[in-house]
Amino acid sequence: MKMTREERSWILYDVGNSAFVLVMVTAIMPIYFKDVIAAGLPSAVSTAQWGFANATASLILALLAPVLGAMADYPGQKKRFFLAFLFLGLTFNLALPLVSVGQWLLCLLFFIIARVGWAGANIFYDAFLVDITSKDRMDTISARGYGYGYIGSVIPFVVIIGLLLSSGNGDNLSAPASRIGFLIVALWWLLLSLPAIKNLHQVYSLPASNTPFSDSLRRIGQTFREVRRYPQAFLFLLAYFFYIDGVDTMISMATAYGLDLGFGVTLLIAVLLFIQIVAFPFALLYGRLAARYSTKRMLMIGIGIYGLVTVCAFMLPAIADPGLKQAAFWGIAFLVASSMGGIQALSRSYFGKLIPPEKSAEFFGFYNIFGKFAAITGPFLMGLISRLSGDSRWGVLSLLPLFLLGAYFLSKVREADGADDRSTAVEGID
Repeated sequence: MKMTREERSWILYDVGNSAFVLVMVTAIMPIYFKDVIAAGLPSAVSTAQWGFANATASLILALLAPVLGAMADYPGQKKRFFLAFLFLGLTFNLALPLVSVGQWLLCLLFFIIARVGWAGANIFYDAFLVDITSKDRMDTISARGYGYGYIGSVIPFVVIIGLLLSSGNGDNLSAPASRIGFLIVALWWLLLSLPAIKNLHQVYSLPASNTPFSDSLRRIGQTFREVRRYPQAFLFLLAYFFYIDGVDTMISMATAYGLDLGFGVTLLIAVLLFIQIVAFPFALLYGRLAARYSTKRMLMIGIGIYGLVTVCAFMLPAIADPGLKQAAFWGIAFLVASSMGGIQALSRSYFGKLIPPEKSAEFFGFYNIFGKFAAITGPFLMGLISRLSGDSRWGVLSLLPLFLLGAYFLSKVREADGADDRSTAVEGID
């Protein structure tokens, strides 16, 4: 399938910003925070604080997303908001290396703002999907964004790993090398954003308004009152809220949990690199299988795999043999890699088919509200249960009901067939 310039530029942004997720949210930054910045805190406490920081970033964006999304549907606004949040994220990404050892609260503050910038830019980036491609290509383009994002983010990650290994610290994280790594992430993110900055343009919009803020608030209220016009979209958001909660929590808390299990930094970095590489072909595979078997069916398969991952992760501490425990950890990593990109990519494209394109930023604002409020409850729940029990494995097990509820509500959503199915009746929720 030959891609247009706009489609390529959109995908390249996913390649650039995925480095932030891998290094700053999942891999290096959590370890750097626990082992360097917050080294004086007990392990369970630093894990909980990291969870609370991720939850706070999600809460801030969830409160901003509906109004920002609604305002961005006016002509030319989608790009302006995209750029504003992009540079907010880049600025505080660059500020993180300036934090000194022991300043764990300042570190979390900078991280929260950087993550708000990254996630805020993604509201408008996701909303550009309806502008840069057709409905019948959304699954494929969205899957390619995630797929190439995973494999592309490996490049700066490998460079950072090289810096860490050459530091001579063995299995301990080098603080100077980590700080250089944070600068590399920001540079990579900016470089791969340039095509999007140049080539992404808003196609669908609402008529211009002289009072965009007040009109946006009025439209949000009207959309809530007109939920019956878009029953499938809002029922899908309910399902999405639950299952993406578990997915995002595993992404943001994986390395912290691995450290609590006693795995070394070298092993955790190797496993994360393995996940990124394996996730690339599986994300593309999900896109192909969705065209053959339906998007909804592939989402259900992904949710089922994540439910299995939750149970296996809970059982890991019970394995006494170190070699067997490590092998099981690699097996869990493979299961995560097989569905991580697919479930995120197909959720984005599935929702894109259910919404009116001229109100895409507003609806993707709602999409991010549900996603970010979900990202609040998951890390907060895991952090709280870990803190109360003194054992992170019980926090992991608390994610299983989220996947079960997500699967239940998704089963009630009627499959999008490419036609205008936004006003079809919703199945009853028993």
